Amino acid sequence: MVAITSGELPVHGAGGKEFGMGMELLLEKATTYMKEQDLQKIRDAYEFAEEAHRGQVRKSGEPYILHPVAVAEICMGMQMDVVTVMAALLHDVVEDTNVTVDDLRSRFGETLAGLVDGLTKLERIQFQSKEEQQNENYRKMFVAMANDIRVILIKLADRLHNMRTLKFQSEESQRRIAHETLEIFCPIAHRLGISAIKWEMEDIALRFLNPQQYYRIAHLMKMKRTEREQHITELIERIREKLEEMGIQGDISGRPKHIYSVYKKMSTRNKQFNEIYDLLAIRILVDNVKDCYATLGIIHTLWKPMPGRFKDYIAMPKANMYQSLHTTIVGSTGEPTEVQIRTWDMHRTSEIGIAAHWAYKDGNTAGVAPGSFGDKMNWFREIIELQQETRDAAEFMESLKMDFFTDLVFVFTPKGEVFELPAGSVPLDFAFRVHTEVGNRTIGAKVNGRIVPLDHKLKTGDIVEILTSKHSYGPSQDWLKIAQSSHARSKIRQWFKKEKREESVDKGRDLLERELKRLGLEPHEWMAEDKLQEAAKKFTFNDTEDMMSAIGFGGITAAQICTKLTEKLRKEAEEAQQIQLTTEIKEMKAPAAAEKRRPTHGVSVKGVDNLLVRFARCCNPVPGDDIVGYITRGRGVSVHRTDCPNIPTGEDGEEAARVIEVDWESAVESNYSVEIEILGHDRRGLLNEVLQAVSESKTNISAVSGRSDKNKMAIMHMTILIRNKDHLQSVVDKIKRVKDIFSVQRMMQ
Repeated sequence: MVAITSGELPVHGAGGKEFGMGMELLLEKATTYMKEQDLQKIRDAYEFAEEAHRGQVRKSGEPYILHPVAVAEICMGMQMDVVTVMAALLHDVVEDTNVTVDDLRSRFGETLAGLVDGLTKLERIQFQSKEEQQNENYRKMFVAMANDIRVILIKLADRLHNMRTLKFQSEESQRRIAHETLEIFCPIAHRLGISAIKWEMEDIALRFLNPQQYYRIAHLMKMKRTEREQHITELIERIREKLEEMGIQGDISGRPKHIYSVYKKMSTRNKQFNEIYDLLAIRILVDNVKDCYATLGIIHTLWKPMPGRFKDYIAMPKANMYQSLHTTIVGSTGEPTEVQIRTWDMHRTSEIGIAAHWAYKDGNTAGVAPGSFGDKMNWFREIIELQQETRDAAEFMESLKMDFFTDLVFVFTPKGEVFELPAGSVPLDFAFRVHTEVGNRTIGAKVNGRIVPLDHKLKTGDIVEILTSKHSYGPSQDWLKIAQSSHARSKIRQWFKKEKREESVDKGRDLLERELKRLGLEPHEWMAEDKLQEAAKKFTFNDTEDMMSAIGFGGITAAQICTKLTEKLRKEAEEAQQIQLTTEIKEMKAPAAAEKRRPTHGVSVKGVDNLLVRFARCCNPVPGDDIVGYITRGRGVSVHRTDCPNIPTGEDGEEAARVIEVDWESAVESNYSVEIEILGHDRRGLLNEVLQAVSESKTNISAVSGRSDKNKMAIMHMTILIRNKDHLQSVVDKIKRVKDIFSVQRMMQ
């Protein structure tokens, strides 16, 4: 059989003993690469954390201390230094216990305290919204990461373990955390080259965001894998014979494709599963670079390579330090097969990325490793620059996603120096990435020897030459629309702020006046000096001229200033709206005589008695669900689940004001209709077994339907009558025990 390797870190999952190795096993693992004096430091950190978290449990019911132990274990899988492992053990003590950063500083030193502080959320600061708080948390984390990269390595280990235990969260939290992981943490792991963590988090996230596709692909891969293993085995044996003839020592194995990478290839390239050929690839590990190229020659001698499918990431490494030779060959069966060739050191880097080059192991104390490795990580420093130039946390996160979490293009200077830019970048982005003065003096650009406009889209491999002039008038306002990277736009705004302040002030006043007129407000009244000073103070500008200048060069929008100026007016309008709602509620209240006839369905409206209550059909809440009420116009209060997409958001102030608090009454004796979707592998008798499982739980079924797709995926929809959320969960658990069932989930219309 083929030696199939997953590439995951050598760490455990969640549940029972797998939640963590326990202290002694943790120390045993540390002895494989740490010194004796380091073991006592880890023991001290563990004992401190265990004492701090004593009595706390996770949602799984397990003692809380097992989570930091698991995080420390993942860090050990990357062979991180002793301070990092200690910080992993202590990463939650400030956030979740009475321990302070000063306590950690006095006990374990400044460095460890700084790491834990960088990981601690801003829970105790008051924010206007949860989104603002989340953005500020991210901002703090990224700034701490730019100062000391170990912060994000611990955070990635923390997120990976949280993903492994995601099944213990509510359905709403599962989707939110999975989406956040794909959007923020997987791109970070990719930029740092930590593929072992990235792949596992992506697969888990897909399982919770799109279980139907996840289980379908997993099932099809299992069937396809059996067919492919014999073919891969034959290729491996042939390669091994040739390597032995040439005197090359090599380890050859089959590498399975990760489920999320298959899903992405199917969705982005619009391919069917049977059109994806590299579900299993061959990976060859050799001792040195010379043997890599010699092995490549052997492969291309034995089989024909597919044109356009060869990539030399050894001579031209990826931005995340990944190095390998990739080629796709056509074997005797006519089916394409991918082959990867790399050294052992390159393989280690491909699995744990930046951790494989860690500076702290050599006694350095800088946040980024020295030499060429440090040069490749320049984007950390750009994060610091970005946060210094960006006032708003949401804007900071958008800029970060645009410049650092998107796909990249790699372009060259005429002298062969490589620059990485966000996909979609233009020559202006390249000019400002080379140097700010080069960008400011740009008058044109050549790409591959031809003059191109400044909005020309760059592709990987382009050779870009920026044409400059000492007599240039500097950036124009149009450049802010042309530039695609936030880095370039930030530098352009800086130029306007410095060089054309007077002009920017006049332009800012004009833009603010226009915005006020658009809103139907009188500019002379709202642009009075006292009101402008108040707005400037709220945005932390030194004076009103600074604020007007910022509007003029695009640092802040006139709409944002208007929002602050009219804050008091909006509050008065909201108060008037609340009075109107109170009147509507009074009109909806039934006379005392009709009180018994008015159905409440076991729901009470906070602060109001005797209102008509009905359940929203879009989400069908049941006792135990988190619920919220919505005051309809003339039809009483409609009760929704809090995760229902039909609940008005804060974007519509008038509608959001109609959302009120409701609660389940203590004693509810009724049946509630719930629709569930059941996915499984289609086979004879599957539906009967599912119906039998529901029947055994003493649950009535009011409707059932089912179908099967071409990939043998059975899709069943069932409407059942249940008493509460616990009853529903017991039914779901019974269905999940049926053989060949992949997932059971509650439906929303």
